[in-house]
Amino acid sequence: MEHTPKDGEPVCTAPVPAVALGGPVSLALARVARLHRAAAGRRLRGLGLYPGQEFVMMHLWDQGPVRQSELIKAVELDPSTVTKMLQRLEQAGHVRRSPDPDDRRAVRVEATETSCGLRKDVADAWCGLEEQSLAGLSDAEQTEFVRLLALVEDNLCTEAGAGDCS
Repeated sequence: MEHTPKDGEPVCTAPVPAVALGGPVSLALARVARLHRAAAGRRLRGLGLYPGQEFVMMHLWDQGPVRQSELIKAVELDPSTVTKMLQRLEQAGHVRRSPDPDDRRAVRVEATETSCGLRKDVADAWCGLEEQSLAGLSDAEQTEFVRLLALVEDNLCTEAGAGDCS
């Protein structure tokens, strides 16, 4: 039998699993996060980037050269994940890694001149993703949505401990 969505129920998701009935908001957040990441991935793929790599590039564009260990903390990802991202970004010519002049044991990472052309494309992709994500919401609803998400983020940060929050 085909599932017919009820009012307010997303069209592209399955019914709520019985185990998740006590956490409909958590399930909705998980589904939205998955769909948002997939939509971002489609936009970034056209730029030759994988999801998550844009955060590395954004940090490098804003901060300039940084130690790899600082970059890992800033993007809040597993070190092995960041290392793989940097390998791919380096192969694509977007980043350069070199020994840190202040500590030869550390690795310094910087955006290349070539990557600067990518900056506007990433910004455009994020603007398009924002428009897609918020389509149909009034300005007031968008403002309220951001406010509510900030509260949820704060609640989760408090639960996770201050070390996990930026």
